[in-house]
Amino acid sequence: MLKGKLLSITPLVLLCYSIAAQNTSDSSLTLSLKKGKLSFQGYVDVYFSYSLSHPIDRTHPYFVSYNRDNEVNVNLAYISIKYNSDRVRATFTPGFGTYMNANYASERQTLQNILEAKIGVKLLKNNDIWLDAGVISSPYTNESAYSFDQITYTRSIGSENTPYYLTGARLTIPFGKLTAYLYLLNGWQVIEAQHDPLNFGSQLEFKPNDKWDINWNLYLGNESSNANPDYKERYFTDLYAVYTASDKWTFTSDAHIGWQSRTENHHVETRQWWNVNFCAQYTFAKANSFSARVEHFHDPYQVLVHPITYAPEFKLSSVSLGYNLAITDEVLFRLEARYFASPEQLYLLRDGSTTNQDLWFTAGITARFP
Repeated sequence: MLKGKLLSITPLVLLCYSIAAQNTSDSSLTLSLKKGKLSFQGYVDVYFSYSLSHPIDRTHPYFVSYNRDNEVNVNLAYISIKYNSDRVRATFTPGFGTYMNANYASERQTLQNILEAKIGVKLLKNNDIWLDAGVISSPYTNESAYSFDQITYTRSIGSENTPYYLTGARLTIPFGKLTAYLYLLNGWQVIEAQHDPLNFGSQLEFKPNDKWDINWNLYLGNESSNANPDYKERYFTDLYAVYTASDKWTFTSDAHIGWQSRTENHHVETRQWWNVNFCAQYTFAKANSFSARVEHFHDPYQVLVHPITYAPEFKLSSVSLGYNLAITDEVLFRLEARYFASPEQLYLLRDGSTTNQDLWFTAGITARFP
């Protein structure tokens, strides 16, 4: 156990030593702090969602985003405080809304509203190598919690069951058109660590030109916790690309697969899950566009998702079609229809019966300023 802890902290010790050594011989870091710039950003995403399955508790199962049914609510609202200088950067973003309520429910109460909280230091004066630490956005999948930046309004099934946030340290190293990110993490979307030693992640981002953005991500760690004491090592890999074909067409696709080792009937088994999606957006007039997505999420051994109907497996496909109107550069109005289908009975109706399909209608207004 001691050896594992030493291995986990060694990279951070070396990085901290590098910072300290640089600071003793160079006062530019102090000067950079004095010359820094403070900025603010606001964000509000208000939505109405309606499901034909009419969930009993007014909550769409299997989702943390836009998950309240038949009511107007706030998915995510925040005010972000950012500090930037030549050598230091920091972000503190408290968040509120139904997304925060659902996705941070397992965190300690004092941590449940931390959307992002990080500080970063440029390690070398003349090289763009950064070390950031704190609660940071996840690199996994082609979607994030911020709908303003996404082709479709709602989130994919795969993204909802992959980390939106991570806690730990991130080292950023650019190599021209390729950028490498190395992570030392507390775990799979947790703020407080659930086990020893720490976990590892990586991202390789390749931008060969202004049309392509290609990403390959990895995650490796022990997922044993109070909620899942039988879980052991988890391996996860994720590949996605964003292609801006023209002023009218944008495409993105993601495929990921994971393996979870866990104890079952006194034996260690390795169970697999995977996901694939494809999205497209077509701009047909000034500030108007259509968007669509097809996807499939496959978790037959219930590694990540447990059906509320106690179905033996979780397999779910979805198709969606949306309309987007940019009222201004800061405000988006969006409509989306989304159909779900599964070979299993995954949805519980109010009369106690079950069904294998559902249909959502979601409308929303999102503002981000400045």
